[in-house]
Amino acid sequence: MEIRTPDIVDYAVLDRLGDQIAELSAHLEAATARLLDLIREFDGRGGWNLGFKSCAEWLSWRVGLDLGAARERVRVARALATLPRLAQALARGELSYAKVRALTRVATPETEERLLAVGRAGTAWHVEQIVRSWRRVDRIAETRETALRHARRAIRVYQDGDGMVVIRGRLEPEAGAALMQALTAARETLYRHRRQTFVGDLTDEAPPLEQQDPSFEQQQADALNLIAESALHHGIDAGAPGDRYQIVVHVDAAVLADPDSPGQSVLEDGARVSAETSQRLACDASRVVMQHGRDGRVVEVAARTRTIPPALRRALQHRDHGCRFPGCFVRFGQGHHIRHWAQGGPTTLSNLALLCRRHHRAVHEEGYQCERLPTGELQFRRPNGWILPDVPPPPKVPDGPVEFLRAQNEAEGLHLHAHTATPSWQGERLDVVYAIDVLHPLAIAVPAFSQMPTLEVVEDLRQRSRIPNEDFGL
Repeated sequence: MEIRTPDIVDYAVLDRLGDQIAELSAHLEAATARLLDLIREFDGRGGWNLGFKSCAEWLSWRVGLDLGAARERVRVARALATLPRLAQALARGELSYAKVRALTRVATPETEERLLAVGRAGTAWHVEQIVRSWRRVDRIAETRETALRHARRAIRVYQDGDGMVVIRGRLEPEAGAALMQALTAARETLYRHRRQTFVGDLTDEAPPLEQQDPSFEQQQADALNLIAESALHHGIDAGAPGDRYQIVVHVDAAVLADPDSPGQSVLEDGARVSAETSQRLACDASRVVMQHGRDGRVVEVAARTRTIPPALRRALQHRDHGCRFPGCFVRFGQGHHIRHWAQGGPTTLSNLALLCRRHHRAVHEEGYQCERLPTGELQFRRPNGWILPDVPPPPKVPDGPVEFLRAQNEAEGLHLHAHTATPSWQGERLDVVYAIDVLHPLAIAVPAFSQMPTLEVVEDLRQRSRIPNEDFGL
């Protein structure tokens, strides 16, 4: 590519323009640090939990950030809570947000200081290269540890001299968690029944030996026996997924129409659920109408029908394209009756709206309201009655925003200039392999540098990085 330069170049003017860009960028980085502090506090207080699934989704709705960028802002804000040196460097305009974002992917309180020196010494490209290699070393170490754990898994079962069976073993974390959950469930089942059996035998005398609770270790042994017997009796296959994950709710018609009406609203196992939960589940589900006699017995059962027919559901998905709740990006959801069918609302496209599972619950059980305006548009309201707009109004921007930003930073005691964030790099070639050897605690460190202060290590890195490393792809 041919580079053309004007015949007359006023380098002094260009230098001043460059300084203005650098100075204003430093002011923006300091303002970004304050923004991240606000995001962290807002996230910690749960201010986004007003119908939104995460702080990132609220940011995307309220500020207009891309969802991926919003997630990064929240991640960096949370990470800086434990990385005060990086947070301070950003607040002083010494490091760019791009550098801090990269460094927070790998920094810990133990490695923060040396990574901060890397951020000050190198460009954003240098930082990205070192972080990428750092993460590669982390992944290699994690993969080795995972493979080692997997290779160490074992169960040994043998019979002791007295005839007892001895079990010794090591399980991977996820398998061990499943086993402990199964043992807990089996133990509670066994000894809940046992306590219910002897609950009436309350005397001042010590209970006989057969009525005394065994030790915890003995309970664990009994629980393991129950698990084994259950597996042999019922089989290892847990059944068809459709049967396993079907939820059956028995609810009276009066309760569906009016949550304050008396009547039942229970799951198949007898556990009670709220009328609002029943209304939500009935919005878009299979429906079987049963007629009961005066004695409570079922006298007639109608055929199972879908609350929303398949053709209407396809039309609903085509019209709404996803959840209609403001700020939600979920593409698939459940059909919501704006006026519930149990209250006389029709199952028509105009009375339906597509909501994801989270926001369907918010409308039915958390006080949010949804209505269709005469114009055909949907309107959502918060539990306090305030309208929740699809797009929030833009914030007021003061006249002279740049001067306003400078004044704010100066009020904070920040005196920023064109070279506040200038790295100390002088154009040398970066040797990433050597950099990781020196900086990463899991890498094979060079003994000569293991006792050097961080700044000396970075200076030596700068001197030795003149050696190219073509094998690394740089």
